Amino acid sequence: IWYIGLTLVLPLILVPLPWYQVLLGFLVMHFISGLILALIFQPAHVIEETHFFKADETDNSVENSWAIHQLRTTSNFANKSRIFSWLVGGLNYQVEHHLFPHICHVHYRDLSPIVKSTAKEFDIPYYEHETFFDAVKSHFTLLHELGTGRYDEKVKAKELQELVNYN
Repeated sequence: IWYIGLTLVLPLILVPLPWYQVLLGFLVMHFISGLILALIFQPAHVIEETHFFKADETDNSVENSWAIHQLRTTSNFANKSRIFSWLVGGLNYQVEHHLFPHICHVHYRDLSPIVKSTAKEFDIPYYEHETFFDAVKSHFTLLHELGTGRYDEKVKAKELQELVNYN
């Protein structure tokens, strides 16, 4: 109620514009905010490399520890661009953001090589894309695979391969 009051009702009362212009500004603001959020969060989580785990039906848990789960389900992008990192508040260092949520994002650039080498040492994947556009491309590739059923085929083939390797 407070939000609607401050961002819509108060401008309708105080701003000398027609009601439809205030409403249009309110809607455009939400559209742009949603687009920016989607463009930052989707390439960090929903890309070709990241995993999507199903919880065990008996105890509602996943097979990994919390930290390994973060590494397998997140990805970094455009880490060489200091301007981009500043614009998105360090959210392009999504792996570090998930592993160290209470550390200021200005330190993610220094943490990244340490996390990457530690992941390599323990044979845990560390996903990253060179540029923002590479990450967005990977996101849309995954969406295409999900929409055409190719993703399910790849998952079934991988599960079958793991079963063969296990036996």
